[in-house]
Amino acid sequence: MKYVKLGNSGLKVSQICIGTWHLPLLPEKDEYGVYKVDKETALKILKRAYDEGINFIDTANRYHGATQKTPLTHVGFAERVVGEFLSHVDRESVVVSTKVRGQMATWVNGEGLSRKHIMWQVRESLRRLNTSYIDLYFLHWPDYDTPKLETLRTLNNLVRNGLVYYLGISNHPAHDIVEFMELADKHNLEKFTTIQERYNLLDREIEKDKLVVAKKYDLALMAYSPLAEGFLTGKYVDFDKKTWKVETLTRGAIFDDIRNRYFNERNLKVLVGLYGFARERGLSLSQLAIAWLLRRGEELGVNIIPIVGVTRMEYLDDVLGSLNVNLSSDDMRRIDEILNGKI
Repeated sequence: MKYVKLGNSGLKVSQICIGTWHLPLLPEKDEYGVYKVDKETALKILKRAYDEGINFIDTANRYHGATQKTPLTHVGFAERVVGEFLSHVDRESVVVSTKVRGQMATWVNGEGLSRKHIMWQVRESLRRLNTSYIDLYFLHWPDYDTPKLETLRTLNNLVRNGLVYYLGISNHPAHDIVEFMELADKHNLEKFTTIQERYNLLDREIEKDKLVVAKKYDLALMAYSPLAEGFLTGKYVDFDKKTWKVETLTRGAIFDDIRNRYFNERNLKVLVGLYGFARERGLSLSQLAIAWLLRRGEELGVNIIPIVGVTRMEYLDDVLGSLNVNLSSDDMRRIDEILNGKI
């Protein structure tokens, strides 16, 4: 396993992070109509990843593991799964990140980035995670009703009190990240070490501005959806027939927004082209997609750490293989040509 610095900090994390937005599922649904999480398999995957040297796990207070728009009846479950895993390993050997901002209760302060909400939710996350501290604490998305300085001072106190060690920011516009960093510098408060954003071969919007900001402030990028929520594994394509296929219990089968986002004629052509290139190199599509992200980090001068959701043990083996792939400049140019429809 290779380890990299978490941005402008001295913390070292594995080059791959295990995410818990989506966990292995059971075929049956609960009384709310939500698929049940296969907790036993999830714990086995986390332990196998740990044994392979992956020391980095990402979660959030809102995550359940089987649904994207989590109802309040299901929030916090993913944190509890991670907490159970932590009880079986040396806590100091693992780096855990979680998040705050989303709705966790129906009352008026049941969401947001106010001091009241953060102080409540940090205690709740610590309880669910079965730990006395959080390694990396993220602002999950913006809250424009709360002054940035109030949020920063609250986070600073969490670090000073040993409840949180490092800070991150996710899904904020580039100008917000800059304002937070400048405010922290001006008031001598703890700064962010990391941004967490959607980034993959098909979703490259952050290259316009956020990666520039990350380089300016020496922030690591934790890239979520590095495989486009399973799309870049190729599991939704019959490559012989060049048509879509969707198996039961996959995200593409369960969530309409994934199909709406990725299932179109252009992406089908791109995926067929990438599949052919990956086969020439003796790689799986997943390995190509992860290797591309790591190589982009080298090109941009930013530590990029893909957050990979693993729902089957064989997927973990596939992802681990990407760490041994070295894409050349010619490879990167050819991939861009495929993405731009030139091949």
